[in-house]
Amino acid sequence: QVQLVESGGGLVQPGGSLKLSCAASGSSYILNAMGWYRQAPGKQRELVARSTSDGRTNYSDSVKGRFTISIDNARDTGHLQMNSLKPEDTAVYYCNAEGKERVGDSLYDYNSWGQGTQVTVSS
Repeated sequence: QVQLVESGGGLVQPGGSLKLSCAASGSSYILNAMGWYRQAPGKQRELVARSTSDGRTNYSDSVKGRFTISIDNARDTGHLQMNSLKPEDTAVYYCNAEGKERVGDSLYDYNSWGQGTQVTVSS
């Protein structure tokens, strides 16, 4: 199974920065895309940013220009650099990875989620 471990969350003042990390691991897999989602109390889970292995990126309008997603292909580790943080960025952030996993002589789609990391922006 492909597993994701998140880190980097915490408490930061408005205008500050945080960098989230998402490390993928598994026996035999291909990482094709990684994304970050967040969910605040009373709100639906929303896509924050997504990146594919071919270099395509997508950001929600609310974070565009402030957040940057990247993937370290050599380490199968994704990062979300968050700058100019606002109180409305406060949420639990979840890492997601998609790709193919080899089991025996077959390839299967996988969609894995990290455990979530709390980001709190408050003065």
